[in-house]
Amino acid sequence: MKPMRALALPAFLLAPALAAAAEVDGGQLSVLWGVPFAGVLLSIALLPLLAPHFWHRHFGKVTAGWALAFLLPFAAVFGPAAATAGLVHALVAEYLPFVILLTALFTVAGGIYIRGNLHGSAVLNTAILAIGAVLASFMGTTGASMLLIRPLIRANDGRKHVTHVVVFFIFVVSNAGGSLTPLGDPPLFLGFLKGVDFFWTFQHIWPETLFMVGVLLGLFFAVDAWFWRQPGERGAVDPTPDTARETFGFDGKVNFALLGVVVGLVLMSGIWKSEVQWNVMGTPIGLPGLVRDAGLILVTLVSVARTPRQVHEDNQFNWGPMQEVAKLFAGIFLTIIPVIAMLKAGVHGPFGAIVAAVTRPDGSPDPAMYFWASGLLSSFLDNAPTYLVFFNTAGGDAMTLMTTQVATLAAISAGSVFMGANTYIGNAPNLMVKAIAEDRGVAMPSFFGYMLWSVGILMPLFVVITFIWLR
Repeated sequence: MKPMRALALPAFLLAPALAAAAEVDGGQLSVLWGVPFAGVLLSIALLPLLAPHFWHRHFGKVTAGWALAFLLPFAAVFGPAAATAGLVHALVAEYLPFVILLTALFTVAGGIYIRGNLHGSAVLNTAILAIGAVLASFMGTTGASMLLIRPLIRANDGRKHVTHVVVFFIFVVSNAGGSLTPLGDPPLFLGFLKGVDFFWTFQHIWPETLFMVGVLLGLFFAVDAWFWRQPGERGAVDPTPDTARETFGFDGKVNFALLGVVVGLVLMSGIWKSEVQWNVMGTPIGLPGLVRDAGLILVTLVSVARTPRQVHEDNQFNWGPMQEVAKLFAGIFLTIIPVIAMLKAGVHGPFGAIVAAVTRPDGSPDPAMYFWASGLLSSFLDNAPTYLVFFNTAGGDAMTLMTTQVATLAAISAGSVFMGANTYIGNAPNLMVKAIAEDRGVAMPSFFGYMLWSVGILMPLFVVITFIWLR
């Protein structure tokens, strides 16, 4: 036994018992255990419409209430040990790394101010979306979204119609653009940790990505150019008028270096293999992940300390959007526990029909069904664990999936990333962009209103992808 591991054991003698208690068989669960998760989703969807003032003031309490509606009955039925172990696993293994990375990217990107008297013409807006699509696969959809959403909104301050600009930004930059490398989106990073080669997704789903991004950019340009030509479109009152001519440039340049550190830390945690780990109440915490998270916290603190106050003021930077995402996803990560367990139970679980649907009568995987199943579930569940569920359903062996089952892995990857754009909660940057846009006065669609956009625009593209690449 390694010395470090031996030293770690005495502090967590109860970990094996708790780990065993936490392994609840999803096949034995009732679908009623999914009610708190459904409650969180419905609260996000309906309360901003039915009781906007109440939701704005108390969304954290509502989310906490649904979390307790799952946790307390779970503890009563399966025991406090199982509930504690499940809570610790969701907190330590999933939620904290997720929030720490988002906070670092939110802070670093919010510390970069793009100067210049930008005017949101169709050409400029399309160019920003195209640049964001490229950046998303290399600095993450969250990083690219947080870097570009503020200057994009500022460029369109004087326009009458801005909602469509932000919606297409979510489609392109916050989702589809992040499909080419493990740095782009969390599901692909989990695949990288499971053994999928770094450039595998680039090699195998670039045609689908080029199709998605290209069609969306073309459609956006046509829509935005039409609005741009309408009488009164550029006559709206500019809430943040340009008082002087500014040359194009960047302020807060130190954050570019910090952004490189973030990318390096994430990449390091996937490449570095270490036997040193600690067991926290049944959840293993490896040294690479611990170093990554500590480094990301340090990056966040350095960015706050080193970014000039004027840059944050110019960006209208505040912690509201990050706090909203952190609170909402805390409830999502906790209440999703039984839902993921039921999915992992496969054909023998409550959602067996979904799992069975991805297999052909001869027992071979059906790439088209994997694409739609992983994608539609990723629209409402966290797309990272959903990716893992179908990755394991397809066999879970990275080498086999990268060779003899190329189409299946491509389908899972594309579905998990592309269809994260279907709802505000399909991917974390969606909700962050919405919160920033609303904070800047943009009238964003409701939960279901946004889905009207995604169903009308994205679904036909997914059908085309199915018939061209996944038959």
